[in-house]
Amino acid sequence: MGRSSPEVADIFRRYGAAWREQHRASLSTERRAAMAAIERCRTSALGGHVEQCDRCSERRIAYNSCRSRSCPKCQWLARAEWIEARREELLDTQYFHVVFTVPDEIAAIAFQNASTVYKILFHAAAETLRTIAADRRHLGAEIGFFAVLHTWGQNLSHHPHLHCVVPGGGLSPDGSRWIACRPGFFLPVAVLSRLFRRLFLEGLQRAFDAGELRFFSSLERLHDPVAFRRYLDPARQVNWVVYAKPPFAGAEQILEYVGRYTHRVAIANNRIVDIEDGKVRFRWKDYRNENRQKVMTLDAGEFIRRFLVHVLPEGFQRIRYYGFMGNRYRKQKLARCRELLGMQQSDTPVKPKEGRDYRDKVEELTGVSLRECPFCRQGQMVCIEVLAPVASHDPPLMDTS
Repeated sequence: MGRSSPEVADIFRRYGAAWREQHRASLSTERRAAMAAIERCRTSALGGHVEQCDRCSERRIAYNSCRSRSCPKCQWLARAEWIEARREELLDTQYFHVVFTVPDEIAAIAFQNASTVYKILFHAAAETLRTIAADRRHLGAEIGFFAVLHTWGQNLSHHPHLHCVVPGGGLSPDGSRWIACRPGFFLPVAVLSRLFRRLFLEGLQRAFDAGELRFFSSLERLHDPVAFRRYLDPARQVNWVVYAKPPFAGAEQILEYVGRYTHRVAIANNRIVDIEDGKVRFRWKDYRNENRQKVMTLDAGEFIRRFLVHVLPEGFQRIRYYGFMGNRYRKQKLARCRELLGMQQSDTPVKPKEGRDYRDKVEELTGVSLRECPFCRQGQMVCIEVLAPVASHDPPLMDTS
């Protein structure tokens, strides 16, 4: 039952060692760790177990996952659990999708100062939404939302932007009523764009003044304050992209959306076409050309470089919550929102999710049984042997599950 389609892991296993050796002086710890995790994922290097059907006696080997958030194969269960948690927080109101994007000049600085600039991006976008929404000329309410950081374009280029999912309304300042926005309209994007630009550039200047930014290679001149200000002048003159998409059709569309935009990595395995002669071919969608599907060819080394650009700094939170969805008061404020919206309050206690077998979680969340025998479809797969991790210089054995 082996797989035949190429994967990101195959690229790393085939070309990763040489690439690491070539770039060992500049390769960060988290990117080195991500490469190693993806290469070892679901192979004998991580250990696993042997399962046998209690009816037809067929066997299969299931090796352990790396659980890296950078791995294309290790996010689907985390995504399903996260979506299920968000399902319990949905409000009976329209929802909007707002995207904040920075200009190319800022993206170049973020490439060399990822943690600092991404934090500024989150803060500026969140303050923009909350400030404009609180203004009585627009909504006059405390809103709540979550924001998801993406750093890539379809061709794996560096393209930092935030996806925000926002209910179409909020709590009045005294918490006594729900204030809904107009049907089909959330907040004026021109106003959002101007405030976002100002808040971001102010935050970036503060980071520069505090010595939190580092510049290398073509940007090394920006250590000089005058050069730094001149470099940002074009960004001060253009309109920054804040895009408010049409409202979601309903709760299920919201969940379908967040399932696509959370817990993702720069490229999914199903987009890899082939790996031959040191080249990687993958499918991508050209948004500037009527969303046409195209195939891009890159040298394996360039593919690895582009992929690793999107490995986040260790411990960096790429999904964050604000307003009445902020972690500290989320339970109480969501309960108040439901009350004001006339929604039925659930008294059913949330089932504890920690400590359960992952196969039980998968079946509960997706309806797919990992215990059912894939051969006879009648028996149950039972673990008959635990396999210890194998340390070897030979290529690791692949999963057959």
